[in-house]
Amino acid sequence: MKGEIFYLDNAATSFPKPRSVILGVSDCLSNYCGNAGRGSHRLALLAAQKIYQCREEICSLVGADASENVVFVPSCTYGLNMLIKGILKQGDHVLISDMEHNSVYRPIKKLADEGRITYDIFNFLSTEDKSPEALGSEIEHRIKPRTRLIICAHQSNICSLSVPVDKIGEICRKNHILFALDTAQSIGHAPIDMKKMNIDFLVAPSHKSLYGPQGCGFVVFNSKEILDTLVEGGSGINSLDGEMPRDIPDRFEAGTLPLPSIAGLYEGIREVRSLGIDTISSHERGLFRLLRDGLMTIRGATVYMPEHEGNTLLFNIGDIPCTEVGAFLDSRGICVRSGFHCAALAHRSLGTEKRGAVRASFGIFNSHRDVEHLLTACREISIR
Repeated sequence: MKGEIFYLDNAATSFPKPRSVILGVSDCLSNYCGNAGRGSHRLALLAAQKIYQCREEICSLVGADASENVVFVPSCTYGLNMLIKGILKQGDHVLISDMEHNSVYRPIKKLADEGRITYDIFNFLSTEDKSPEALGSEIEHRIKPRTRLIICAHQSNICSLSVPVDKIGEICRKNHILFALDTAQSIGHAPIDMKKMNIDFLVAPSHKSLYGPQGCGFVVFNSKEILDTLVEGGSGINSLDGEMPRDIPDRFEAGTLPLPSIAGLYEGIREVRSLGIDTISSHERGLFRLLRDGLMTIRGATVYMPEHEGNTLLFNIGDIPCTEVGAFLDSRGICVRSGFHCAALAHRSLGTEKRGAVRASFGIFNSHRDVEHLLTACREISIR
């Protein structure tokens, strides 16, 4: 690749990957890339061992009870669809937040458009009072007799605002409602304990803040609910039976698992745990403050939700179209994302649904130099 790259698009996928992740994937492809559960030979057993080790790492990271509660899926989006379509039945009601990614909003809307469910959106991103008490009152007001599920993002993918998970979990337990949490933008940045937070289902990708490869995600169960399957096929278990097993993870892991991605995810989680989530978060907040404060000195620049410090910052420069800003930054070797970020509800809540915005997002490999280079380019385009 020609020229120096300043990568600030970690909310889409993290880059670069830690050396340990690259070596982990390479070791798998070179030495033990068998098919777990599909044989008793040594390579199949080594593959199964690595998958088990990764399940254990995930359990330690999110406070889950047992490795069999971890289900590997092709992506976080797949996992969210698996839960939504596996949990909700005819006539059920579901609550989502006003900052959801389309991987929650679209399947919910599709089921509603088909007349199978109803849903309501509780306001959080669009409200001034973002206290747990205010959110609790908002959610309680929208609960109906047939409310079966609350599913929401832990953190927005266009700003660093996070929902008070403890409060939502408390409400769900009190009202006997299932609680599913999309941690695509929070896992690896914020501590999570499923038992303490009363989370029934947690969904996450490998390739973002856990620094693994694409092609893998996971769902962690903290509930005894028997969900309908989204996909059926070979599981290596009870092969003569015409139905999928009832026990997890086998019920939801039809087909061959993405072993090289799982091997990389294992190393990525170990990297995150070694560095420490508090250390990572502190580093990212420092970069956020540097960029926010610098942008606020540029005439016409708007920073959205500047008070919520974290790994993701959304901005615009005057009346310049965000796509033009993104293209200009790319010409300077800066990787950001401009547009609507697959988040129609969130942009509507922020008032950016007509023009979109530019998103910069940080990871453990970013430095002050990346931010200063971005600020220099933003100053340049602001006076053109």
